[in-house]
Amino acid sequence: MSREQVVVEQTRRAFQTGRSRPLNFRIQQLKKLQSFLQERQKDIVDAQKKDLSKNKYVTELFEMLILEAELKLAISRLAEWAAPRPVEKNLLTLTDEVYIWPEPLGVVLIIGPWNYPWCLTLLPLVGAIAAGNAAIIKPSEISLNSSKVMEEHLPQYLDKDLYPVVAGGVPETQELLKHKFDHIFYTGSTTVGKLVMEAAARHLTPVTLELGGKSPCYIDKNCDIATACRRITWGKFLNCGQTCIAPDYILCESVIQSRVLEEIKKCIKEFYTDNPKASDDYGCIINQRHFKRIVSLMEGSTVAFGGDVDESQRYIGPTVLKGVTGESRVMEEEIFGPLLPIITVDGVEDAIQFINNREKPLVLYVFSHDTKLIKRMIAGTSSGAVLANDCISHFVDSALPFGGVGYSGMGRYRGRHSFDQLSNLRSCLIKQLNLEVVNSMRYPPHTGRRLAWAQFFLLTQINVRRVGYVLIMLAGLTAFVVQKYLR
Repeated sequence: MSREQVVVEQTRRAFQTGRSRPLNFRIQQLKKLQSFLQERQKDIVDAQKKDLSKNKYVTELFEMLILEAELKLAISRLAEWAAPRPVEKNLLTLTDEVYIWPEPLGVVLIIGPWNYPWCLTLLPLVGAIAAGNAAIIKPSEISLNSSKVMEEHLPQYLDKDLYPVVAGGVPETQELLKHKFDHIFYTGSTTVGKLVMEAAARHLTPVTLELGGKSPCYIDKNCDIATACRRITWGKFLNCGQTCIAPDYILCESVIQSRVLEEIKKCIKEFYTDNPKASDDYGCIINQRHFKRIVSLMEGSTVAFGGDVDESQRYIGPTVLKGVTGESRVMEEEIFGPLLPIITVDGVEDAIQFINNREKPLVLYVFSHDTKLIKRMIAGTSSGAVLANDCISHFVDSALPFGGVGYSGMGRYRGRHSFDQLSNLRSCLIKQLNLEVVNSMRYPPHTGRRLAWAQFFLLTQINVRRVGYVLIMLAGLTAFVVQKYLR
């Protein structure tokens, strides 16, 4: 029996004890996760520095702060999220108790990514704990130092039987995927997402796939180009471009291409100085394999700015590419690095066609003062999210469900959406063993009169909530009428 199988079976047994279900236990575990983040902050910051050359402030801002906000929200709202949810009644359920009951799914497998190994691994864990599940956490082996910290210290805070950490590489992940889970939450590439979904299908296990894709960024020629480029530059080169919701490429008309390029160059120098390699805010590529992949994407395109590389330091400078077409090498896959291609189009309709000729992106970015143009982009395309006049900031709002569509993923999370995604929203209808005469319309022998009554009850459109009290008074009268005339 493999180590992974032992962990899965132990976690299943722990869940079956029922101790993860009480709300006070869930809140206790969420508070312990808070303590872990606070007390092990230095270990987390040091690991991020070793893995991705992220400085303390970047790690705290884009990893820890989002987690802290999510935990605070879940703790304060858990009782509300977990409460039975009344639903609107119809004529047939007027006197019944009808509600949705959120219940835990069971054992959840969380496979985390390497680019934001804390935020994007532990956000799903917050949802899993809040929903009353057990969860096996599989951090990415690529962000090795973060994985070690998570494996060593997280079990000291959380219930180690309900929330074990399984470290390791591809073999360990493959072994875990052989076993049955009640939900699998994967964040990473589309290629691996397909393998996760294939493995899950063998057990009919539902999945949440948070993938990536080539998120386009359309710049309207009449917008505030300087501000637009400032926000795009920040979003693109954050974490050295290794962000799933980073703008992947720019679409703009040729008349503003030079202006866009100049403004981006200004912003790069402002953010990272004339020597980004020495900037404490820039970072590095995660490993040599990804370094070589990103460098190869520049083939066939013209470097308009940047392009400097240092393999020994896994450094690729902020780079803007021009002379790019839909057939260029850099457009064949998600870049996931500090390369920003600029592609010229003839206007918004041409941009929409360009976007629709490709797989659906995780995010569509639009920069324009024109509300009608923004609405046209929304109506004419499909994506996991739309963000106008900014980059990345939609992820911060936990009220917005985060996720992709098609090749960019499936399923939604953040805040209450995480809770719902990792719950079984169980339909409950509690009837009484009375008013049996109303049920006569469904029993044999079936007649035209009984069909007419069924049509009345099922097809009559009425706002039960608005006139509920009146209908309750009429229920007795209806039962009398049905009893007298149905037979």
